[in-house]
Amino acid sequence: MAKKPKKQQSAGTPATVALTAAGVDFTVHAYDHDPSHPSYGEEAAEAMGVSPERVFKTLVADVDGALTVAVVPVAGSLDLKALASAVGGKRAAMADPTLAERTTGYVRGGISPLGQRRKLPTVLDASASAHPTICVSAGRRGLEVELSPTDLAGLTGAVLSRIARA
Repeated sequence: MAKKPKKQQSAGTPATVALTAAGVDFTVHAYDHDPSHPSYGEEAAEAMGVSPERVFKTLVADVDGALTVAVVPVAGSLDLKALASAVGGKRAAMADPTLAERTTGYVRGGISPLGQRRKLPTVLDASASAHPTICVSAGRRGLEVELSPTDLAGLTGAVLSRIARA
């Protein structure tokens, strides 16, 4: 049985601070994180009662030596070759988790594409545009933010491209 998400308007993370400062509409969804759950993203979708196609995970990859953020549905996986191509690169690999945490200012499972310590090139999977709103991490485990994909792309400077595999 899915846990009932708690709704609130502000959580005080760098991501929600950035959203508030930008003046965009968003909703914060909080839920009790279960450390034993095998997937942060799937746990969020289940807890909020939202389709996994509308919940997006934030992954940090190394594309030709430059850290790059990939935002893909939790229902799929990242196509590293497509990510590299989307940013004009040749090779991509998942970034070292410690480096990703240090660079973004967030912990694994709570990395948000918003309010990062250092702004990184970002690619949002094109499937996001099929939904009026999507959910991404709000900056910590058990906290998601729901907003329009257009607002997310605008605030992060994201390129929209097909970078997810089903």
